[in-house]
Amino acid sequence: MTEAIGLLERLVGFPTVAGTGNAPLIGWVRDYLEAQGAKVTLLPGPEGDRFNLFATIGDPNLPGYVLSGHVDVVPAQEPGWQGDPFVLRREGGRLIGRGACDMKGFDAAVLAAAPQLAAMPLAAPVHIALSYDEELGCRGVPHLLSRLPDLCAPPLGCIVGEPTGLVPVLGHKGKAALRLVAEGQAGHSSRPDLGVNAIHALLPALTAAAAQAEALVHGPQDDRFAPPWSTLQIGTVEGGQALNIIPDHAEARIEARAIPGADPRALLDPVATASDVSVEWLSSYPALALDPGHPLATLAAELSGNAPQAAVSFGTEAGLFQQAGVPAIVCGPGDIGRAHRPEEYLREDELAGAVEMILALGRHLC
Repeated sequence: MTEAIGLLERLVGFPTVAGTGNAPLIGWVRDYLEAQGAKVTLLPGPEGDRFNLFATIGDPNLPGYVLSGHVDVVPAQEPGWQGDPFVLRREGGRLIGRGACDMKGFDAAVLAAAPQLAAMPLAAPVHIALSYDEELGCRGVPHLLSRLPDLCAPPLGCIVGEPTGLVPVLGHKGKAALRLVAEGQAGHSSRPDLGVNAIHALLPALTAAAAQAEALVHGPQDDRFAPPWSTLQIGTVEGGQALNIIPDHAEARIEARAIPGADPRALLDPVATASDVSVEWLSSYPALALDPGHPLATLAAELSGNAPQAAVSFGTEAGLFQQAGVPAIVCGPGDIGRAHRPEEYLREDELAGAVEMILALGRHLC
């Protein structure tokens, strides 16, 4: 456990906030894994300062299993922190720091297990996939997945270690998000005929969004989820400077969350086409739906000691692995309720449980 805690301390110490560079962390992980004998490939993203990492312990030409995590974290500017969020603190069995639960704890467990995995006579490989900008809508991992056929034989499955209390999760909704921007012409509000109101230009799209949200309530249902229908919401609307100035700029951010079988981007199409404004797609990832009888579900239950759960409300990269042809399940340490909050933490026993689950996978492959 001391090794795993030390590794988590190092990972938390890299302030890899989503949307910023992660080269120092990825370089350190590469050196660590190569020292364990793993074959490591760095996969730069198009941004130039962010990298995915893919590593293999064992023979990459044989079908094996992927352990997947992301290394980015949400910002840590909330006033409720009792210490530096990027310095891990140990208090009463809690490991406190930004990303400790979501999801550098799983990453640390994987790294802690790597030396023992490397010493095992594995009949199938264990792959480690670390991605960037998951918190911005799973933007980084598609670049990794596009290279997967060059890196290894088709995997038998993928365990995405998001915090589920080490309970295997079979499904989650997909998500898409967009930003609408309207440009107008400023002027005095007493002469609207001499200006163009950007907020007014957004109204058809906002009206379409509200109508689509209501229509989805009466659309296809999946009782594994709460609520059981696909959802759509207007998250933010911004525009205008003062009451007596015609707004020359306005924008809105809108998201859709889709049950399995529905395309989240398609849910937003009526919104994207309702106004003559610019549309920027912010993110998109598919739903996850693993059959309860799939061998990966059985294996994850055996490794974790917990029966699979049908679904969770939050999204992960697992749907993208599944879309790429890799069966995927979500199972990692911690509680999602602690994520994205001040004093985020992972318990020491949860970290130890994750290490044991990963080592159990290694023993299964021997």
